[in-house]
This record gives sequence, C-alpha cells and structure tokens, in this order.
Amino acid sequence: MEHLDVLIVGAGLSGIAAAYHLQEQCPTRSYAIVEARAAMGGTWDLFRYPGIRSDSDMYTLGYSFRPWKEQKAIADGASILRYVQETAAEFGIDRKIRYNHKVVSADWFSELGHWVVGIERTDTGERTELSCGFVMMCVGYYDYDEGYTPEFPNVERFRGQVVHPQQWPEDLDYAGKRVVVIGSGATAVTLVPELARDAAHVVMLQRSPTYVVSLPAVDPVAQTLRKGLPQQAAYRAVRMKNVLVGMGTYGFCKAFPNAARKVITKQVDRMVGDAVDVGTHFSPTYDPWDQRLCLVPDGDLFRTLRSGRAEVVTDRIAEFTEDGLRLESGRTLDADVVVTATGLKLKFLAGLSIRVDDEPVVPAQCLPYKGVMLSGVPNLGMAFGYTNASWTLKCDMACAWVCRLLNHMDREGVNVVTPDADPGVERVPLVDFSSGYFQRSMHELPQQGARGPWKVHQNYFKDMVLFRGRPIADEGLTFRRV
Repeated sequence: MEHLDVLIVGAGLSGIAAAYHLQEQCPTRSYAIVEARAAMGGTWDLFRYPGIRSDSDMYTLGYSFRPWKEQKAIADGASILRYVQETAAEFGIDRKIRYNHKVVSADWFSELGHWVVGIERTDTGERTELSCGFVMMCVGYYDYDEGYTPEFPNVERFRGQVVHPQQWPEDLDYAGKRVVVIGSGATAVTLVPELARDAAHVVMLQRSPTYVVSLPAVDPVAQTLRKGLPQQAAYRAVRMKNVLVGMGTYGFCKAFPNAARKVITKQVDRMVGDAVDVGTHFSPTYDPWDQRLCLVPDGDLFRTLRSGRAEVVTDRIAEFTEDGLRLESGRTLDADVVVTATGLKLKFLAGLSIRVDDEPVVPAQCLPYKGVMLSGVPNLGMAFGYTNASWTLKCDMACAWVCRLLNHMDREGVNVVTPDADPGVERVPLVDFSSGYFQRSMHELPQQGARGPWKVHQNYFKDMVLFRGRPIADEGLTFRRV
C-alpha cells in the first residue's frame, strides 16, 4: 500500500494553500492532493452560472504568499480560477494533484499510528486505498453534488425550464426570454444584472429582503499604493487595510445595528432612486450581519433595477403554473426560465465516513480544536474560513499552523496528536448565523466550546495570536509515539 506523510483532500483555494505551506515549512514530508473532480479550483471551477464572482475582495480572498495582480478587487470567477491555477503551477503544486480521486472513507488505526484512506476513481469506478500519517481536509462545507431547492407546489406543471445555479447548463439560452430568479442572496444578486443584459425581463423574487451593499470593483487605494510601493508591500498593505475595514464594519453592525441599518438602506435608496421601494424590498427584519451581507460591485444590481430591465418582488410562492408562478398575494409572474438561487446544502467534511479504531466519528459530538482539528480524532486537520470575512484569511493561517504542529511533533519525537476536550466545557452553536443553509444543518455540525482552545473565533487578529503567537503544546492536545 502506498504511504504518504500527508494527504490533502481537495484542490480548491484552501487545498493549494495547504500544499504551499507544507512545501515551504515541511519540505521533507511526502504529500499528495486528491481531488474528486477532474479539475482544480473547487468552487471557482464548479460554478459556471453567468456573472459568477467573489463576494469578498481579492486582496483578502487571495493568498498571503502570492499577490493578487489584476485590477478588479471584486473579481469574476474565471479570473479567480486562473489565479488558483497559476499559483499551483508556479510552486509545482499542480504536479501533486490526483484528479478523479474521491475520498470515501478514512480509518485510523491506533496500533499503526496512521490512516487508511479509501478512494474511489470517479472516472473508472475503481476502488483503491492508501495510508498516510496525517489527513488535511480542504473540502469546504457544502455539497458539491447538489444545491438546496425547496419543494415548490406544482412545479411539474411549469412548461419552461427550472435551473439551479449549481447545475447551470452550458447551452441554456435565456436571450429574449422572461426570467424569474428565486432568491435574494449572493447568487441571486450576482445573476440578476448579468441575465438582464440579454433577457427580455428579469424578476428577482424574494421571500424576504437581504442587506445589499455596493463597493467599488476597483480599489482606489490599491491602485495608488501599487504605483509607489513594491508589489508585495502594496499587496500586504491593502490586505491589512481591507481586514481592518471589514472587521470595523462587522463590529459597527453588531454594536450599533440600528445605525448600521440606516447607513445601508440610505446607500440603497440613493442608488435606486424612485425605481424601488427600499422599505419593502431592501429592509430586512433581522439586524445587519445576522446573515452575511451581499456585495454588488459598483452598484450593478441597483443600476439594473433603476433601468427597468429587472425588478424585485417580495412575496411568497403559492404554486407554479404552466406559464410561471402564482404568488400568495394573487399576483402572477410569467416566465420562460426559473432560476432557483435558493442556497446550498451543507455537507461537513464532504460527508466522509471517518472511523477511529472501528468507532464511527459523529462530528456533531465533537468539539473543534482551534477550528482546525476535532476532539477525539487523531492526526486530522481541517481548513475552514470565516463567515464574516474572506474564506482564505483563516484557511491560510490554519494550514500554516498545521505545518507548525507537524514540525513540533518531529522535534519532540512523536507522531500522533489528538485533541482531548474537557467533558465539562460548555457547548454552544458553531456559528451565530441565522442564514437558512446553516440553520438547516446545525444538527450535523460540531458545536464549539464557550472557551478556548475549543472556541472558534471569527476574528482575524485573535486568530493571529492563536495560530502564530501561542505554543503548539497546550491543555487541548495529547501527543504520543507509535
């Protein structure tokens, strides 16, 4: 059986980051990346719907070790995918990726001190196994196979086409057609302006409003600093500036929700003018950052609504009809294409079957150690990002910390590390978010502890201290030699 020191699962943004840090900090360790799909890029290769883009700026969504060089800070999906691909090629990481390799099981054997990982070839159906000393899970948190679509009454009666953005058909022709986009989240606000370029008319149908804010697609501060500073220095300065602005905005929204609500709705009101009733369509009942804010670059959604090429309707669906939808208010929406931008399905650790000495691991019963490991599970790391900031900010630090951990183990002459939680630690929900996709899956996710190191911070500077400033060995980790 082939044996590796480290197996990285997933070749998306975080998987490439994990490989980079491993090469830089642990150059003698053997590793491979296994990717279930036929291409790298994760989210940015999977999603192909029109207008797909980041909902975070690329100075913080990009890697700490490789500057984002393009002009737009709010970048399109193709540019982000190219950035991931170029990063992998520049550091030789692309040669370590094994495509069409889906991890289906991971079994830890204490007497051997390593994992045996079951892999299914998604192109041939062949089953293989390999062993490894450490597993690094870089698979995100949602189901790559399908998105979330509620049950709509009489949807089978609709004579048009129903599409979920996660399975966008390459040959979908919406030019000159009437399109209804169901949803009000990041995907919906991205789709509407793009579809409205060619569609006869677009309706964004939302059950309830979402906070939507506009930011410049091109960061003027970044452009100025690029002219006067070396590339890496300018990148680091803009990255830190955006971290501070993001944390300041989040803190302001949580501390002064009513004032934040007024600031956000005032911006929307200024940008849509008389075209939209902001009180009805852009004034949520929840406080800012109880759910993630939606970002639109240069106010493109608001411009589209103001032009009349699209409209927003806040109502509930009573049923589908042959020609569209009937709403609870009695209004009907005619449609040729309905896009269900209704969210994601969460799948923690890609639904992987994990066992420790033949005992199944139930994630909901575990506590996350620093948000990077699971209590009771030896030699397994996870890369998860922030809910209130760019995903990569935390993944980058988490991957670097895992390398610190591996080097510490080498120095101490141990090869097994297990997070062991005090049974008396108070448990609280993993995230304080009211978003539907989290609420639907809370029972499947780990809880977090009310105190460290079992508490998961949503704060970049606290994590900098946690990952970089604290010693590796602490009360939460047990080390041994097999």
